[in-house]
Amino acid sequence: MTDVIATNQTILVVGGGISGMTAALEAAECGKNVVLVEKNPSLGGRVSQLYRYFPKLCHPICGLEINLRRIKQNPRIRVLTMAEVTAITGGEGDYSATVKLAPRYVNENCTACGECAKAVDAEVPDAFNYNLGKTKGAFLPHKMAFPQRYVLDPSIIGTADADKANAACKYGAVDLDMKEETVQFKAGAVIWATGWKPYDAAKIQPYGYGRYSNVITSVEFERLADIHGPTKGKILRPSDGKEAKNIAFIQCAGSRDENHLRHCSRICCMASLKQTNYVREAYGDAGKSTIYYIDIRAIDRFEDFYQKVQKDPTVSFIKSKVAKAVQDEKTGDVVLHGVNTEGYHRYATPHDLVVLAVGMEPSVKGANIPAEIVSDSSGFIEADPSNHAFFGAGCASNPLDVNRAVQSATASALRAIQVVNRVARVEG
Repeated sequence: MTDVIATNQTILVVGGGISGMTAALEAAECGKNVVLVEKNPSLGGRVSQLYRYFPKLCHPICGLEINLRRIKQNPRIRVLTMAEVTAITGGEGDYSATVKLAPRYVNENCTACGECAKAVDAEVPDAFNYNLGKTKGAFLPHKMAFPQRYVLDPSIIGTADADKANAACKYGAVDLDMKEETVQFKAGAVIWATGWKPYDAAKIQPYGYGRYSNVITSVEFERLADIHGPTKGKILRPSDGKEAKNIAFIQCAGSRDENHLRHCSRICCMASLKQTNYVREAYGDAGKSTIYYIDIRAIDRFEDFYQKVQKDPTVSFIKSKVAKAVQDEKTGDVVLHGVNTEGYHRYATPHDLVVLAVGMEPSVKGANIPAEIVSDSSGFIEADPSNHAFFGAGCASNPLDVNRAVQSATASALRAIQVVNRVARVEG
């Protein structure tokens, strides 16, 4: 990379999650212009959907608020939300990017007062809460959304609800005539920080996700526990709204499996260990968490956290690959069947709720990437010379926890900065 002489100093960052924000900030604070492109209506990505970080169990506001403030204050960062890169041409040091902007139907006059949402009757699936509930057809993506602007769902455009939203706005922020736009710009390097998506649990047939309402994923459980989530922080099972006090956590749901994801996603064990704390917080000694595991991978400093959970009398560990799950039609309980490999005892154990610790799949996998990018067998972007000035950051490059994703993003920003320096070899 040090031989590249760039003709354009701008760095394109694709993806506005914690990795994309970090990469954009690192580059901008080193004096480079950055275009940050995010397909969703706001920045934050998966981290904004967490209830707590591990191991300190603090709210994501701890990290996001600081980064969002830095982005707002940095004139070198241009943020494009509801945006998708559709074409990239050229070569390292001199790329041309085409970005499609979907209409928000709300302009920059928005004060986030919420009057448009009050006026709208229609409801749409709440994507931020993994469709566990509904939200108004005029909505603010979440409490910390940046930009702090409402969005009108396309489904209400042309209906009476859209007119109601327009009439309710005192600031002329609702713009029903917004159209899809296309913008183009030059960039010297591209950082691909498109993050990850939960593996489709419906593909793991023995566990019954999608067939049994009381089988959910770990990311959905995260939203249930959040006071800003669909149940206001109450851990209620979907079938009947009953408090779920006896909860099973199944590890490696789709991970380390030749039929699904071959790789270890590295965060699943810690996510479940963290979530047992949610159960204790909600129910105290009356709550019960059971972790079904192959092995527990608590990497580095997280071993202490694992040992702490082990000492909790409300948490049990069963070394087993669960064979199947069956939901009792009368009680709604989910009965797990398998063999405890420590002693080889068969079990058929009922639980109020089953949480699948689903694996991490790179969002870039299967996506229509407008450039040739070398990836590994799991779809993660490799650090390959043939990728030229395309760099993977965060979970686009590896399954990573938040801390390591930030480190990866910093490294990617430094590589991109090398490319866009006029003569990078001078630095070396």
